[in-house]
Amino acid sequence: MPSGWVLPRLSKVLGLEGDKKSIIKFEFNPKDGIDNPALSLTEDTDGKGVGEPRFYLLSKGSAETFGFCLHEELGCQGHVIRQVELGGLAQRRGLQDGDRLLQVNGHFVDHMDHRRVVQKIKASGNQVLLAVLDSNSYEAAKALGRDLSQMLPADIRPRLCHITRDKSGFGFSVSGPEGIKGTFQLSVRQDGPAEKAGVPPGSWLLEVNGASVRSYSHAQLARKLKQSGSKVTLLVASSAVEEFYRLRGLRITAALADTSWLPFKVRELHMVKGPAGYGFLLKEDDCSSGATGQFLWDVDAGLPAEQAGMKEGDRLLAVNGESIEGLDHQQTVLRIRAHDDQVTLLVIDPAGDEFYQSIGLSPLLFFEDSDPPSGSCTPSLPSPSGSPGLCHIEVGPKGPGSWLVAASSSIGFTQSPCQEEQRRLHQAF
Repeated sequence: MPSGWVLPRLSKVLGLEGDKKSIIKFEFNPKDGIDNPALSLTEDTDGKGVGEPRFYLLSKGSAETFGFCLHEELGCQGHVIRQVELGGLAQRRGLQDGDRLLQVNGHFVDHMDHRRVVQKIKASGNQVLLAVLDSNSYEAAKALGRDLSQMLPADIRPRLCHITRDKSGFGFSVSGPEGIKGTFQLSVRQDGPAEKAGVPPGSWLLEVNGASVRSYSHAQLARKLKQSGSKVTLLVASSAVEEFYRLRGLRITAALADTSWLPFKVRELHMVKGPAGYGFLLKEDDCSSGATGQFLWDVDAGLPAEQAGMKEGDRLLAVNGESIEGLDHQQTVLRIRAHDDQVTLLVIDPAGDEFYQSIGLSPLLFFEDSDPPSGSCTPSLPSPSGSPGLCHIEVGPKGPGSWLVAASSSIGFTQSPCQEEQRRLHQAF
């Protein structure tokens, strides 16, 4: 069965806290979408106290939050799920306080810098797939020296493939059961455009140019492909990937995709300021989507910007590992100037920018380059989303029981409930 076929979701409601025989009750909530709690609540062990990872697909409205905070705490390994909002989306799905985050949209993140993990969740937009391990299992696995990445499926991501037709076409054909909409399997011609673009033979077709094919008839799909002209973007899933999501009642979307086959890449530019500066102009302008963006122009020959690989017309996505989405021009300038002598920018060229805007996804979601160096990052500006900001904390003037909290318009001190959390990185979602 293709991943477009879904079963009703069952939401988990736990009994009273502290009851050794906590009652687990399942209720249907159509607003929540779909899930299979019998699978997501798996607690099988290998005899050494290590349970299995759990997978949750969180889908929220644009005005909602996911309902949890992600912490990095002293004396506590991993990226820790905290402050799970009572009745919020995360709790309804089954996330629990103390869970350790292992994957974001199929990317293993346990080894990543905290800021990079926060960026991946933010870039995911209104939907994110998380893989977590309960606190006791995580600590037991670490004590046993287990490779946590080996506890997860090797490849659970669908593929985004951008195909340019040749004289004989796109290089694939479509088949499906007669009279049933939305069920299409692909046969791929050897050495044809589709195979070269990364389409696996026998894969299921899920989207064409950002539009789901769940409701398409065979004739409608044929028209859609014909209207694509010389290029088409497909979201496809191998049979193994399709089965993984189907068995868990999870719907596959482009935000979960492996984009390594795409020709459009986010580039990381690290620059050290020279005597004449970095050698580029930052200009605010309209994006093709109608939103406002920050663009890089007037790249001076021989200066650090050109040497780092900056191109005329690149759009700026992030500064020093932090997305600039929602920031105006002056705020972006201040971010670039935050460190006097060097800066790291994430950028994308015009063709890549147009592609990602056409499918409605942030290019930052798919940035998989090497992790940025960790270090102090004291926030001087509010977070673009207005949620608590991310910062590297040193012991504050109130002594060893305090930490900084970067709010939407101010930075203040809050007393820590325990001395083990003297310094803490945290980000609300």
